[in-house]
Amino acid sequence: MALLGWIVLFTAVGGIASAAFAGLFLLLPEKTGLRMLPHFVSFATGALIGAALLGLLPEAMQTVGPGGAHAIGAALVVGLGVFFIIEKLVLWRHAHSHNGRESEHGDAHDHNDHDHDRDHDHNHGHDHGRDHGRDGAAGVRVLIGDSIHNALDGILIAAAFLTNVPLGLVTTLAVAAHEIPHRVGDFALLLHAGMSRRRAMFLNMATGLASVLGGIVAYFGLNRAQEALPYALALAAAGFLYIAVAGLIPGLHRRADPRTSLAQVLLMGLGVGVIAWAESLTR
Repeated sequence: MALLGWIVLFTAVGGIASAAFAGLFLLLPEKTGLRMLPHFVSFATGALIGAALLGLLPEAMQTVGPGGAHAIGAALVVGLGVFFIIEKLVLWRHAHSHNGRESEHGDAHDHNDHDHDRDHDHNHGHDHGRDHGRDGAAGVRVLIGDSIHNALDGILIAAAFLTNVPLGLVTTLAVAAHEIPHRVGDFALLLHAGMSRRRAMFLNMATGLASVLGGIVAYFGLNRAQEALPYALALAAAGFLYIAVAGLIPGLHRRADPRTSLAQVLLMGLGVGVIAWAESLTR
């Protein structure tokens, strides 16, 4: 049960504490925050890559031995495919919703063009109400998506702790590193949806409870199926690699000037280095 205590504590760090830190980050002056956030993303990218390739995958392969390396590779491929499909579904849903809104606006424009002057004030109020409703629905989607994402993070952290405590600590560090810039963006979306700062902060932190729940479920599930643990580590590595390569790195490429690029490389290297240093302490 002591191990379960570690899992509960550090899934809370990965889910709830990272949201609280992101909220404090937003208290900085806007220009300072905008300048610092890309640096967090660069560091998080390196931390995720380091945790996947220096921590999770080697541990998974060591656990199964040379004869199981092919199966670990297959689990990694499956994991990348799963995360690709999940992102496709999210993007499809977003595009479908966006096209539907464009169609509504187009139809309204076609039908009401000749009555524009007469109906402008009424339509403006009606559209404002619809936009407010859409913003509220977007806020709900953010909270649901965060809860699912945090539950998965909790599962990854629990799988690492069930292997050994030091690997759990390294995995929590990587999760927290990428959660902070992610939560800053979600916090901004909740504010845009019309929530107060206090309510947005509370709900953003509350979604972190899903990380604790995911960790507890994984503890009892994987504890009874120890043979599945190395493959869970491979799936965790796939998730970290996919987030870093498909989610974070494309954003870093949007700024290609030499000074920014150098800072990105150094901070990514720092992220990998911190994970490597943490891993060295476990040997």
